[in-house]
Parts: sequence; structure tokens; C-alpha cells
Amino acid sequence: MLVSEQHTSLLRGSDAKPAPAKLARLQGGRAPAGQRPCRAQRRTVASAATVEAPATTSQTQSGGQEPLLLRALNGEKVERPPVWMMRQAGRYMKVYQDLCKKHTTFRERSENTDLAVEISLQPWRAFQPDGVILFSDILTPLTGMNIPFDISAGKGPIIHDPIRTMEQVNQVTRLNAEEATPYVGEALRALRAEVGNQSAVLGFVGAPFTLASYIVEGGSSKNYTHIKRLAFGQPDVLHALLSKLTENVADYVRYQADAGAQVVQIFDSWASQLSPQDFEIFSAPYIKQIIEDVRKTHPQLKIILYISGSGGLLERMAACKPDIMSIDQHVDMRDAIQRIGPDFAVQGNMDPGVLFGSKDTIEQRVIDTVRAAQGTRHVMNLGHGVLVGTPEENVAHFFEVAKTVHQRM
Repeated sequence: MLVSEQHTSLLRGSDAKPAPAKLARLQGGRAPAGQRPCRAQRRTVASAATVEAPATTSQTQSGGQEPLLLRALNGEKVERPPVWMMRQAGRYMKVYQDLCKKHTTFRERSENTDLAVEISLQPWRAFQPDGVILFSDILTPLTGMNIPFDISAGKGPIIHDPIRTMEQVNQVTRLNAEEATPYVGEALRALRAEVGNQSAVLGFVGAPFTLASYIVEGGSSKNYTHIKRLAFGQPDVLHALLSKLTENVADYVRYQADAGAQVVQIFDSWASQLSPQDFEIFSAPYIKQIIEDVRKTHPQLKIILYISGSGGLLERMAACKPDIMSIDQHVDMRDAIQRIGPDFAVQGNMDPGVLFGSKDTIEQRVIDTVRAAQGTRHVMNLGHGVLVGTPEENVAHFFEVAKTVHQRM
């Protein structure tokens, strides 16, 4: 869940219950890192017309079959596309709303291991998606870079000292994720232990330009005037900041992979605020560097690239060489596949607004999306995050249809 992204979007105009033992742990706050046992040591709670399957089925180290999401991404023949949702855990769920009444700040919920695990599992218990994504935010690692921030219920992300000079850039430090964000690793290990091979565990990071947009603007923005003033007035300052963020984000991806993330999604949510020409200058080279650097040490990790409003950038996104291209709802899936070529898995791209419609409409749109992506390695998803106020029963219907779509077509 990206509170940062949700709040900027606003500027633009289940009954599942946690296990009793976990409820008891949720009553307290987070202990200092050195006093907490590793959660891994505790019991916690592609379409049918895809590419030809390998001769053997993927197996995990324990001998069991890998999660459907990984098998589909690896090109194995699967009976239906795997399915999960962006913003899968969060404010549309009553069980989450009830939890927020006791744990009132986003950072408490995302930086307390037990809470982050519990929230990540809420939709998994309710809907059994094929991917379970960590409950966190793209800004989470900033404190480990000497960039203090907060997330206000009323204002969204707040960067206390916006960075707009080279002197300030020089104060940005190298991230040690294990020290700065131990709860992220603990939560990912716990999620892997909990879901086993039933679903894949996903982590996520912010791309350098999107992180920089918050850091330079001081928070959410409508017009991105400060970062564009820096880009076109003092580009050396912005490039210096982007270079530091790139090193840190690559390290953060590796940290998540080492802790158990099997897939990591890169959110460059606001890169569409750049012209295609400027995307080539201020975004694409840094995304490409992250992907190349991570592949040197973690070649098996699957990397998704997502940009909101990316219709004009698809070819440039493809040039960054992610494993999976996440397509938003403003692009026809068939057109997107034709434009990017056959080398990528694709994710998406049903309009999240459809989930406010009738069950028949939801069913038809899921079928339409799967049909549009036939012949590729496809991950069924929304074109953007599930919207606040979406009826939970409609989310449940979305998953039911997606998981039985091969019987409906």
C-alpha cells in the first residue's frame, strides 16, 4: 500500500479475523530491534494460451510446486493467469479500518512487524490472491538515508527538510536496510513462512524519480514545480540526488529479496509527469541501472515496473528491461503488447473503477482483460490500486472470477 501515492491521487481530483495469539501481540507497540526475535523463528499467522511449458515443473527447495505466480512468470503452462491487486491491503477493508482505530498512524502500522504482517495477510485470508504484497510505503527507507519524513492522516507524506541544494544532497547517506528497516525484513520472512507455496510474496520500492519528487517537493504535489525547477535549472543537483537514490534503492531491492520477496515491483508512479524526452534523462537511466545491478546478484528475482499514466512511455519502459510490464487502464492491453514486443510478461490492466459496478460487469471485464492478454505471460491485476470505498463483496467477486476465468471463457 502506498499512502504517498494515494494522497497525491486525492490531490488530483471482510469479516476475516486475526488469530487469537496474534491479536494478543497486536495490543502492544514494537520493541526495540535488538530485543525482538526474528519472525522467521516464530509461527505467524499466464493464461492457458501462454508460451510453451518447460519440460519439468518448477520445484521449491523443499520439493513442493512453486506458487502459481512464479510458474506463470517462468513461462510454464498454467490453466489461468495468476491474480493479485495493487493496494490489495488497506482502507477498503473493514478489518483494516477496525485495526486503524487502535493503531492510528500509518507509520505505526507499517513499521511494527506484527501489524505489517497482519495487514498484509488480511486480504490473503479473505480472497486468497496469488500474490501477497508487503504492507509498507515507498518512503519507508528514507529515514535510513538521513531524510526524515512523516505521513500525516490529513496531509499525506511530509518531508521535513526538502532537498534542493547540492549541500543537502551531500548529506544523503548510504542505506543500511537491515539497521534502518529491520521490520521490513522480519515481515517478509514471516509472510513467506505463513503463505508457503500457496502464494508468492511481493516486495516493492519507489523508483528514484518518484522518491525524488517527494523529497524535493516536500511531500505530495499537484504541479511538481520544485523538482522541475531543479531539473531544468540545476540538473546537476537532481542527477546527484537520483544517483544516490539509485544505489540505495538497488540495495533495498536486494534486502527485500534476501528476506523472502520473490517478486519486487518498482513504482515510478509520477514519472508520467515527465515528457518522454525528459523521462529518458531523469528516470529511465536510473531504473535501468537498478535492474541491471540487482540482476548481477539476484538473477532469479522477478522485477515488475509500474508507472501510472504510462501510455506514452511504454516503449521507454520496455527499454529498461524489467521482467514484467505493469500496464495501466489507460492503454488497451492488445496495443500495449504489440508496442512492447514479446519479451515481457504483462500485468494488469482492469480499470479499478469497474469494481464499483455490477457483478456481471466485473465478470465481463475480467474476461475481456484475460482475453486481451492471451498468448503472453499474464498477471491479472488492476491498472491502478483498488480505490477507497470499493465494496469488499465486489473485490471478492473479482478474485472469484479471476480464479475461475478458464471455466468462464
